Amino acid sequence: MPSKITLPVSGMSCAACANRIEKGLQRLPGVEEATVNLTVEKATVIYDPQVVSLGDMVKTIRDIGYDVPTDKVEIKLIGMSCAACASRIERKLNSLPGVVHAGVNLATERATVEYNPGTIGFEDMKKAVIALGYGAEPAYQLTMDREQKEREGEIAYRRRLFLLAAILSAPLLVTMLVHVLGWGWYPMWLMSPFAQFALATPVQFVSGWPFYRGAYLSLRSGSANMDVLVAMGTSAAYLYSVYNTFVQPGPLYYETAAVLITLVLLGKMLEAIAKGRTSEAIRKLMGLCPKVATVERNGVTMEVPVEEVQVGDLVLVRPGEKIPVDGVLVEGASSVDESMLTGESLPVDKTVGDEVIGATINKHGAFKFRATKVGKDTALAQIVRVVEEAQGTKAPIQRIADVISGYFVPAVIGVAVITFMAWYFWGDPGNFSRALTNFTAVLVIACPCALGLATPTSIMVGTGKGAENGILFRGGDHLEKAQQLNVIVLDKTGTITKGEPEVTDVIVIPGTNLDAGELLALVAKAERQSEHPLGQAIVKRAQETGSLEAENDSGITQFRALPGRGIIAQVEGRTVLVGNRKLMEEQGIGSAAFDQEASRVEQEGKTAMLVAVNGQPAGIVAVADTLKPHSREAIEALQKAGLEVWMITGDNRRTAHAIAAQAGIDPSHVLAEVLPEDKADQVKNLKAKGRVVGMVGDGINDAPALAVADVGFAIGTGTDVAMETADVTLMRGDLRGIVASILLSRATMKNIRQNLFWALAYNSAGIPIAALGYLSPMIAGAAMAFSSVSVVTNALRLRHWRFAMED
Repeated sequence: MPSKITLPVSGMSCAACANRIEKGLQRLPGVEEATVNLTVEKATVIYDPQVVSLGDMVKTIRDIGYDVPTDKVEIKLIGMSCAACASRIERKLNSLPGVVHAGVNLATERATVEYNPGTIGFEDMKKAVIALGYGAEPAYQLTMDREQKEREGEIAYRRRLFLLAAILSAPLLVTMLVHVLGWGWYPMWLMSPFAQFALATPVQFVSGWPFYRGAYLSLRSGSANMDVLVAMGTSAAYLYSVYNTFVQPGPLYYETAAVLITLVLLGKMLEAIAKGRTSEAIRKLMGLCPKVATVERNGVTMEVPVEEVQVGDLVLVRPGEKIPVDGVLVEGASSVDESMLTGESLPVDKTVGDEVIGATINKHGAFKFRATKVGKDTALAQIVRVVEEAQGTKAPIQRIADVISGYFVPAVIGVAVITFMAWYFWGDPGNFSRALTNFTAVLVIACPCALGLATPTSIMVGTGKGAENGILFRGGDHLEKAQQLNVIVLDKTGTITKGEPEVTDVIVIPGTNLDAGELLALVAKAERQSEHPLGQAIVKRAQETGSLEAENDSGITQFRALPGRGIIAQVEGRTVLVGNRKLMEEQGIGSAAFDQEASRVEQEGKTAMLVAVNGQPAGIVAVADTLKPHSREAIEALQKAGLEVWMITGDNRRTAHAIAAQAGIDPSHVLAEVLPEDKADQVKNLKAKGRVVGMVGDGINDAPALAVADVGFAIGTGTDVAMETADVTLMRGDLRGIVASILLSRATMKNIRQNLFWALAYNSAGIPIAALGYLSPMIAGAAMAFSSVSVVTNALRLRHWRFAMED
C-alpha cells in the first residue's frame, strides 16, 4: 500500500531547484508521485515503502545539491544478547516511517537514529524497540557515573546467575567424569536421576531464564537469535532427561544442559567485564573535568557544581587547580598546562584577553576568567561527543558481519534439524540420544556472538586510543578509510610550516625615492586592512621597528584585496600595489626590475612580495614561513609507510620548491600557485588517477579540498581545529599526528580482520565438526562462550598501541 511523507528541503532558490528535486525523486523506483513546494520548502512524496526508503529519498535530494534537515538521537538499548538482536532492532528502526537511517552497535549497546522530526519522534522509536522485547531510553539521560553503575549492575547480575549455575552444575559434572574416566569411587547419590533432576532444574529455569525470555521475545517478533539456539539446545537435553527420569528409564543428559548454561553464562559475564573496558577512553576524558568551580556572583565567592556554571560567570582559579569551563581571562596572569588538549608539554602563558580551556591545569598564578562556554559547548565536551559518535558508527567492513548475522541463526537451526534427522535415520538409526547430542552441539557451537562483536569493539578501542593521542576520528568509516590511503596532500602554510611568517628582507629598487624604512612603513600602511598572514607579518615588523605607529590608520583612503594576487591601496595620495607577478602584469607594470632580487630570495625559500608605487617598481619585501620542528621527520615517516607525499600551496614555484626541498618532498609532487578555490580540483585530479587521497589542512580555508578528499585531516591546536569540517581532527599542530592516525587505522583494521577471521573460521569449522558427531555439546558450549571473550580481549590489545611523539 502506498505511503505518503512530507520532507523539509533547504537550499532551494528558484522554481528550477524545485523541478530538479521533483525529477530526481520521480526517477527513484517505487516513487509514484513527488511534488516540491518552493514557497514552504517542502517535498511531498507518495511511494511504496517496500521498494524505496526514506533514506533513499534523502540521499537523492542531497546528491542533487540540497539538504533535508533531520534530527539525530542516540538510544541506549537494554537486553541485547547477540548480533542477531542488534540486526533485528536495526531492521525495525529502519522500517519506521520517518527514519532516514538507523545503526545499532552491539558493543556500545546503542542505536544512532537519523530521522525526520515532522514524522516520527523518540517515543515512537522506543515503542518499536519495546515491542521487540528490548528496553530503550535516550542516551543523553545517562551520565558516565550512572552508565558505569549500570554496567557494574549487569556484571553483578550475570555473576550471580553464573555462581548459582556453577555450584549446582559441579556435582553433575562429576557424574559425567565418572562415566568418561571410569572412576571407581564416587558419591552414589549423584547417580540418582531424581538428584540430578533436582540439581539441574534451578540451573535450567533460574540461571537459564534470560535465555528463555530472550528466545520468546525473539520468536514472537518473527526472528531468531543466540537465545533461541541456547534455549533449544539445552531444553532438548533437559526435557529428554526428564522423560527418561519419570516416564521410561534411559540415558540422562542433565549435566549437558546444566554445564552448557553455566559455560555460556561465564562467557557472558567475562564479555560484559571486557566490554566495560572498551569505553575506558571516554571515562578518562570525562574524568578530566573538575567536579566543582569557584565563581563570583554579586560580589560573593562560592563553590558550585561545574554543571551549574553559567555563561558570563566570573570564575576564580588558584594555582594547581583545573580550569572548570572555557572562558576568557579578565584578571591576573598564569601559565596553563594544555597537554590534555594539544599534547604540548610546555605550559602556555596566559594574560588578560587570552582564552582558557576547561580541564586544562593552572600551573602558577591565580586568575579570574569570564565563562564563555559551559556544559556541552566546552571544548572537552565536543571532544567527548566526537569520540562517542565515532564509537557509535559502523565501519563499512562491518556490513559483512551484519549480512551474515541476519541469516545465520535461522540457517543454523535448519542445519541442526538436518543433523538430527540424518543421525537418527541414517548415521546411527534409531539412536535418539546420539542424534540429540549432535543436534545440541550444532545449535550451541554456531552462536554468532563473536561475529557481531568483531568490528564494533575494535572501533571503540581504536577511536578511544586515538582520542588519548589527540586524534579524533569522526566515524568508523573514516578510521577504516585512513588505512587505505596511498597519497597525502599537505597544505604548506600552517601545516608544513609554522604559519607565522616573518619579514626577512626589505629591498629597495635603485632609483626609488624611498629608503628601506620608508618602504616598509608605506607597505605596512597599505597592508593594515588586510587579513592575509603575510600582510600581518609586514605590519608587525613595521610596528616593532617603529616605522609604523600602533594605532595610526591615517592616510589610507582606498583598499582592495585581490585573492591570489595581492592588494591595491591609496596611501597618502599614492597608489601602492603589493603582491605577486600576476598582480604586476595585470596592472601593466614590468617585472624585469624585480627579477634578480626576487629570484634570489625565492631560491632561499622566502616569499617575495613585489611593491609598486604610482605605477613604478619600488621594492621587494621578503617574508619567510619556516618549517615546523617535526615536519621533515613526519614526512619521512609517511614516505617510509609507503605513502606519496604532495605539497599544495598558492606560493610561486620557486618558493614552493625551496620549502619542499627543506621538507624532503619530491619536486615532482609540488603543486604551486594554486588558488584556494582550485585546491579541491587538484585533489580530484589525483583521485581520478586511482589514488586514495588524504588532504591535510587547517580545516577552514581548505574546507573544499578536505571535503573532496577520501579522508580530510584538520590539523591545528586547541579549539581552533575545525571539527565539523574534517574526517579526522588532530588536536596537536604536529604533522606526526598524520603518521600516528594512519598507523592507528592500520592497527585497528588489522585487529578487526583478525577478529572476523577467527569468528568466521570458528563457526565455519565448528558446525561441520559438530554435525559429524566429533564435538560434545559441553565442549561446544565452552568454545562458543569463550569465542566472544577472545574477540573482545583481542580488541582490548589495541589499548597498548603507542606512537611516540616526544619533543
